[in-house]
Amino acid sequence: MHFKINKTFLLFPFLTLLLLLSSCKEKTKKADLIITNAVIWTGNPNQKEVQAMAISGDAVLALGTNQEMNELRGKKTKMVDARGNFITPGFIDSHVHLLQGGNSLLSVMLRDAKTPAEFTKRIADFTEKLAPGEWILEGNWDHTLWGGALPVKEWIDKYTLDNPVVVYRLDGHMLLANSAALKYAGIDKNTRDVPEGEIVRDKNGNPTGILKGNAMLLMQDKIPELTQLQKTNALKAAMVYFAANGVTSVHDLDSLSSYKTAKKQEKKHDLTLRIYGARPLNKWIEIADTDLQNDKWLKRGLLKGFVDGTLGSHTAAFNADYTDKANDKGFLITDQKKLSEWIFSADKANLNITVHAIGDHAIHTILTIYEDLITKNGKKDRRLRVEHAQHIAPEDMRKFAELGIIASVQPYHAIDDGRWAEKLIGPERIKTTYAFKSLLDAKTKVVFGSDWPVAPTSPLLGIYAAVTRRTLDGKNPNGWIPEQKITVEQALNAYTKDAAYASFDEKVKGTLEPGKLADFVIINGDLTKIDPVKIKDLSVLMTYVGGKKVYDSSKKKPRTVTIKVKR
Repeated sequence: MHFKINKTFLLFPFLTLLLLLSSCKEKTKKADLIITNAVIWTGNPNQKEVQAMAISGDAVLALGTNQEMNELRGKKTKMVDARGNFITPGFIDSHVHLLQGGNSLLSVMLRDAKTPAEFTKRIADFTEKLAPGEWILEGNWDHTLWGGALPVKEWIDKYTLDNPVVVYRLDGHMLLANSAALKYAGIDKNTRDVPEGEIVRDKNGNPTGILKGNAMLLMQDKIPELTQLQKTNALKAAMVYFAANGVTSVHDLDSLSSYKTAKKQEKKHDLTLRIYGARPLNKWIEIADTDLQNDKWLKRGLLKGFVDGTLGSHTAAFNADYTDKANDKGFLITDQKKLSEWIFSADKANLNITVHAIGDHAIHTILTIYEDLITKNGKKDRRLRVEHAQHIAPEDMRKFAELGIIASVQPYHAIDDGRWAEKLIGPERIKTTYAFKSLLDAKTKVVFGSDWPVAPTSPLLGIYAAVTRRTLDGKNPNGWIPEQKITVEQALNAYTKDAAYASFDEKVKGTLEPGKLADFVIINGDLTKIDPVKIKDLSVLMTYVGGKKVYDSSKKKPRTVTIKVKR
């Protein structure tokens, strides 16, 4: 019997082998970038520390030893020798005011003005650069640096006759306006006082220029909106500043809203910062009716409300009087009924909610509303947040974890406010002030931010603050309220994976794992092994976002705010 042999049939095994080899080759995907000789803290408990990392596109491809990653090296792979330096996931700052802060980098800087004379001179010098009619905004002054006397318009009026001035106290809940700005806004002796606010007046009833709480709205509503060019310049300045500090993502809680400006930059492929933007809670309906179209760079859906003000301006709401001022408990700046209505409505629209609360009365108020919301609207994955959560009543400490509320806190404030907070609220209440360890011990999800430009964005300084609690004046070498110190790893988690969780992004960033975004920072020292006191002296060497280098310390230095910490 004869068989006719088909040549194609004979070739089949050979073709199959070629296909298999080709398939294997495809599976061994080559990296675009490989980082070697590093100490990489991944944030992933299953693979906490590795030596090298491979990146493909904007994502992590693999992690392991130098030898293992070298197997992923191709002809076009770029190699970076980390020279033994420390790498962490990109830092996520969970509380910034993006355009406000960017604009402050371009405006007069008053944050470290230590005397009234220095405060005045800086404004006078800055005014000389301006055309008549241009506004001077931001500033971020701190009157505690010169003994506590509030500034008055007379300090600056003669230097700013043709330029309206509205400069904020660093906490953003008090401002100084000069006479030109007061006149522009129509604020004078006959202006009525504002509920939940204060127009500070001299002995003759004339405004001194200081407006607190809701009284600031009398001025803020009159300030001309930033032009698109000003917003773009502010965003660009902010991105440079954040990259230099190792921050790759932010939660933008600025009422100015950076979304439209950032969207234009994204279309030009000019974004170097991932942004999760918030809008005012009372404008929830505007977001509810919007197609959010979130992506890797820009995300919306967060709403921010307020319960009270701040400690330094005596506008934080407490259950008992301020220690330094009888019959003054601060005040709630938002009607509780309205606040509750907005929160319930926004929740039904499946929007995300965070509320500023600082005093113990304010914190109890928002926790009560949240508890009512969960009971009446039912349980779901809300990830409700309290911004600041500074002065918690002991009986409310456990409620955060019980209700699943995220505490979004700013560790730098602890070493700043720690210089003077006890004078305002006494020795008992400070025991649960900036109570990071108590919150973590109670299994609360704690995320870190800066509140920039109220404070510097530097996560390294934030980690130093959380771990050492050494106040800026150098008077607490063992830590202010030392029982609230936390570990470096807890602080790193709060700046990375837990911060990603707060924006519903834990599956795409926050840790260095295969498939997640290649956002990372190279630092010139191992945070987990160095003496915590020296963490503040470390530097960011390089910052990568999506596998692309956006900052290199060996190149041009950006303009930054220098904060001095006494040793």
